[in-house]
Amino acid sequence: MRVLKKTLKGVLLVFLLLVALLYLFDYEYILRGVRVVYFTGHKTAYIDDTPYFDTHDIKNNPNSITPWALDSNYNKVKATVKLDSLHKALGTVAYLIVKNDSIFHEFYAEGYSRKSKTNSFSMAKSITTAMLFKAIEQGYIKSLETPVASFLPEIKGAFSSQLTVGDLSSMSSGLNWQESYSSPFSVTARANYDKNIRKLMLGLQVVDKPGQSFKYLSGATQVLGLVIEKATNKTLSNYLSENFWQPLGMSQPALWQLDSEQSGLEKAFCCVASNARDFARFGQLWINNGKWNGKQLILEDLAIKAQQPRFKESPQYGYGLWLDTYKGKKVTYMRGILGQYVICIPQDGITIVRLGHHRSPPTDTKAGSDYSIYINEAYKMLNSKGVE
Repeated sequence: MRVLKKTLKGVLLVFLLLVALLYLFDYEYILRGVRVVYFTGHKTAYIDDTPYFDTHDIKNNPNSITPWALDSNYNKVKATVKLDSLHKALGTVAYLIVKNDSIFHEFYAEGYSRKSKTNSFSMAKSITTAMLFKAIEQGYIKSLETPVASFLPEIKGAFSSQLTVGDLSSMSSGLNWQESYSSPFSVTARANYDKNIRKLMLGLQVVDKPGQSFKYLSGATQVLGLVIEKATNKTLSNYLSENFWQPLGMSQPALWQLDSEQSGLEKAFCCVASNARDFARFGQLWINNGKWNGKQLILEDLAIKAQQPRFKESPQYGYGLWLDTYKGKKVTYMRGILGQYVICIPQDGITIVRLGHHRSPPTDTKAGSDYSIYINEAYKMLNSKGVE
C-alpha cells in the first residue's frame, strides 16, 4: 500500500509539474485542447465540439425563413450501394442533393436531423470570403487590392506593406504560419484552443512576398476576419447575420465559435455550427454567381472571380473556394477537415452537401476519394430518375 501511495504521489507531482511548465512557457491552450478532445473520449477535433467553446449567435429572421422546394422525386431514390457503404465507413451524418433549387435527396444518420448543427470547420473560410466581398460592396473595404496594413498596422515583416486582403482570401499571404494538424505545439492548434487569438494574429509577420503563389494557411483567413471586424466595426457573427443569414432565409440561427467570451473573436478560419440545408444555401449562392431569389447578395464580378484560379500553377483554389472539374464541368466547393463539403456544379445546377465524422485523405491539390464518390453517386441517383 505504501508503494502504491508513493507511486500515485509521484505521478501527481509529475502531472502538476507538467501543468506548471505549460503555463510557464505559454502553452496552457494545450490543457484546454485536452479537456475538449481527450476528456470527451475523442482523439482529434470532432463535429459536435461547439458546446465546449464560447460562441456568438448568427441570427436568422424567423419572419423571412425561405423553405426549400422539394423535387417531385424527393427521396424516391435511395442512396446507391457504394454511397451507403461510404456513409457507414466514414460516419456521414448528413448528405443532401439539390437540383435546380429543389432538394432531390437527403439523408441523416441516426441521432441527426435537418435541424442538427455540426461544425463547418474550414468551410467557414469560404463564408469569410463572402463577407469580404460584401464589405467591398458596402464600401468598408475599397477592393481586393486594399492593403491589410491600413486596418492592421500591427502586423509586421519585410513584406507587410505589400499584403492585401485579396492575398489573404486567395491563400497567398506570405505569413510565417506553419499549417499543421498533428502537433499540439503548432500555431494551428494554438489558434483553435487559445483564449486570445487576436494577440496571436497581430504577432504574425509577412516573411515572404505576398500575392505570388498559393499556400494554404488558416492564419490568412483569421487575419482576414480581423480586417473585416475592424473595417465594419461589427462582430463577424453580426455582419454574417445581417448580410447573409437573414437575406438567405436560413431555417435556423447558427453558432460561431470564439476564442473566449472575454476576447470575443470568432474563429474566421473555421467553426460555424449549422445544418446541411442552410449550408446548401451558400452552394446555391455560388452557383448563381452571388444571387439568391433574384437578389444579388455578392457582386457578380467578385462571385465569378472567386470561382476562378488566381494562379495558373495552382488551379485548385480561387478566392476562398476550392476548384476542380468533373467530366469537363467546372466544380466549386467548400471544404472542411473531416469531410465537410458543399460541392457546386453550376453547369448542371447541382449542389451536394456532405457532413460527417471522417474523410478520405486529401492530396496537396484536391480532396480525397470520398469527394469524388459523393459526386459520382449523386449523378447516378439523379440519372436513375431521368433528371436533367
